[in-house]
Amino acid sequence: MPYNPLSPDEEQVIVHKGTEMPFTGKYYLNKEEGVYRCRRCDAPLFRSGDKFQSGTGWPSFDDAIEGAVRQVPDADGRRTEIVCNTCGAHLGHVFFGESMTPKNVRHCVNSLSLDFQPAAPAPQALQTAVFAGGCFWGVEHQLAKLNGVHSVVSGYTGGTKENPTYREVCSGTTGHAEAVEVTYDPAVVDYQTLARLFFEIHDPTELNRQGPDIGTQYRSAVFYRDEEQRRVALELIGKLKEKGYKVVTTVEKAGPFYPAEQYHQDYYQKSGHEPYCHIYQKRF
Repeated sequence: MPYNPLSPDEEQVIVHKGTEMPFTGKYYLNKEEGVYRCRRCDAPLFRSGDKFQSGTGWPSFDDAIEGAVRQVPDADGRRTEIVCNTCGAHLGHVFFGESMTPKNVRHCVNSLSLDFQPAAPAPQALQTAVFAGGCFWGVEHQLAKLNGVHSVVSGYTGGTKENPTYREVCSGTTGHAEAVEVTYDPAVVDYQTLARLFFEIHDPTELNRQGPDIGTQYRSAVFYRDEEQRRVALELIGKLKEKGYKVVTTVEKAGPFYPAEQYHQDYYQKSGHEPYCHIYQKRF
C-alpha cells in the first residue's frame, strides 16, 4: 500500500525507531476530541478519550483501538515496543504497573508517529420559526423551497382560543393569524435567510390583508422564539423602511402554534398550482 511521505525527523522515529525529545511533540498537551492516526498509513490507533496527562513528556494513552497496535519485544530486552499493526511504523513503548490510571497501562507515543483527526462537530439541533403573511398556503409553498428547511406546517397563532378551527379563525373573532411554522437546520440555513425571504414573498406594507384576502387573520407578522429572532426581524424591517417601504409587519413573541386541518397542508404541492399572491419580489 502507498504510504504518506515523511519528513527526515518523522522517518528517524517511524522507520529507524528513534525517539523525539520529551515535551517537544505537538500532541503532548493536545486535549481536543478526536482520533490519533498513524502518520505513515493513516490507520486509526488511539482515541482522545484514552489520552491522559502522564507528565513524562510524550503523549500517553491507557488504551488503544482494538487490533490497531501490536506489541513487540524491544531490542534492549527490557522494554516493549509498540508499532502500527497495519504498516509496522514505530510508535513508542508500552508500560504496565505504573498506577497512573485505573487501567494501569501507558502507551508512550511519539507525536511524530501520529496524525490527529479532530472529531466532527456535533450536529446542531433543528430550530423553528413562525411567520404570518396572508394565506398560509403561499407562505408555506415558498419557504419550503429553501435548502435546509425540513418542514413547513400551516396553522394558526397569535389568538386567544385553544385549538381553533379554520372556520373560527376566518370569523375574525379568535385573534389568530394564518401562519406557518418552519423547522430548519441552522447549520444549513440561518434565521436571517428565512426572514429575508419571508419579507420578499409577501407585501409587508399591506395592513390586515394580502392581495384579495382581507381580514386580521391575514395580517403580516413575525412571531419570534428568542431575542435573536426578534433582533433579526426588527433589523430587516428597519432596512425596508430605509428603502421607503411603509412596513406594517408586527413583531410578536411566539405563543402556542396550532396546526391547521390536514387539507390545508402542502396545498399547492397537492393541487399543482402556484401561489396567486405570494410571488417573489427582491426587496433587499
